[in-house]
Amino acid sequence: MKSYKVSVWKLSTNRTTKKPTYLVRWSVDGRTFSESHKTKALADRFRAKLLRALDKGEPFDTVTGLPDSLRSGKTALSLLELAVKYVDHRWPDASAKQRDSMTDALAVAVPALTKAARGRPEPTVVRRALRSYVLPTPRRERERPEEVAAAVRWLERASLPVAELTDIDRVHALVDALGRKLDGKPAANQTYRRRRAVTYNALAYAVELELLSANPLDKARRKREQQPVQEVDSRVVVNPRQARELLTACTYVGGFERASGRRLRAFFGCLYYAATRPGEALGLRRSDCELPTTGWGRITVEETRPSVGKSWTDSGEAHDRRGLKQRSPGEVRRVPIPPPLVRMLNEHLEDFGAAEDGRIFASERGNVVASSSYYRVWRQARELALMPEQVSSVLAAKPYDLRHACVSQWLNSGVPAPEVARRAGHSVEVLLKIYAKCIDGQEAEMNDRIMKGLGDDETGILLV
Repeated sequence: MKSYKVSVWKLSTNRTTKKPTYLVRWSVDGRTFSESHKTKALADRFRAKLLRALDKGEPFDTVTGLPDSLRSGKTALSLLELAVKYVDHRWPDASAKQRDSMTDALAVAVPALTKAARGRPEPTVVRRALRSYVLPTPRRERERPEEVAAAVRWLERASLPVAELTDIDRVHALVDALGRKLDGKPAANQTYRRRRAVTYNALAYAVELELLSANPLDKARRKREQQPVQEVDSRVVVNPRQARELLTACTYVGGFERASGRRLRAFFGCLYYAATRPGEALGLRRSDCELPTTGWGRITVEETRPSVGKSWTDSGEAHDRRGLKQRSPGEVRRVPIPPPLVRMLNEHLEDFGAAEDGRIFASERGNVVASSSYYRVWRQARELALMPEQVSSVLAAKPYDLRHACVSQWLNSGVPAPEVARRAGHSVEVLLKIYAKCIDGQEAEMNDRIMKGLGDDETGILLV
């Protein structure tokens, strides 16, 4: 936004440092700005520029505090400053995973638009400085190691103005950086797309602030960009017998006394029999379950507890606490569960009880189960239940593959796609796009239908 309500104050002297500096202070629409200069002459010169712009009737920007005549020069908002402002703008309403993704992308984008200043730090140090100290809003006041502090000082000097992105060569350099890892090798296509989406939104914010006239990423496309793989690889999907053997194998992991595997058997059962995501199963409470002694039961999936790390959650815990993925706050998903899962949950509650807050699945200390813990159990269960050649394959390589197996089994059993989508928490369009290659066992039936439609008999002779 722009404003003509501008006041420029007299110079003031800062004597708190060994060598005094001179401060230019002014206000735009009631917001105070300041800029420090090493000499009084430099401060006088900058103050004169502000007064000259004020006399000419130039509007001042309420974000940078500068008139248009100065915003395009060296004092314009840098990409580093834009990144900080954008994170502050998004942080309060962003989920922990979004915060993680946002800082990761911007920690790549900011160093991509820097000038060739002396003393450039190692890329790993620059990335660490941005990800752990500069960008996350709650972590900026932490004490910084000297190498991190030096990297931050270098970034503040070297980060180029956002306006430099009007140069298409700069845009191409940014796009190339988003698609590479720290060692210079190409990053995964999904990683590139995620980083580009975050950077695009940050630059769209710059357009809102009138720092750019249009989003520069609209002008650039990465060469040979491939569409991400959406479909589930049918090779990861276990059949019902394999799933039962894997769930049984979990009970042998850790032995009877330690019970690390038995404690997680019903957790993996929720993924296979109810198609819950791991975070949804971790958020399941006793009050969310209808568990009769016989027959089918029902669970109400209301929240998810994804593992994202302490740096990105408001609570300081490793797991975030959110509503359902891509659903409105308060929206729930009710899923009928078959007798095998009902029995598993009843046995789990009888053996281990529930946590203090009602969660069914908890660690021995009552905390949310860490992803590293259930991955460790799953790896050992695969080694017990599968053949050696299967262990080295992609078959059920991750716990999430149990959810894929569940959805595939529902589809193969003839459950209508809208009902499968409702139970799994997908749209029908996404469901069919992701699981199209996993609907097996119907090829012969479809072939017979085609033959009947063609009017052919078994000999292939056209019937007239």
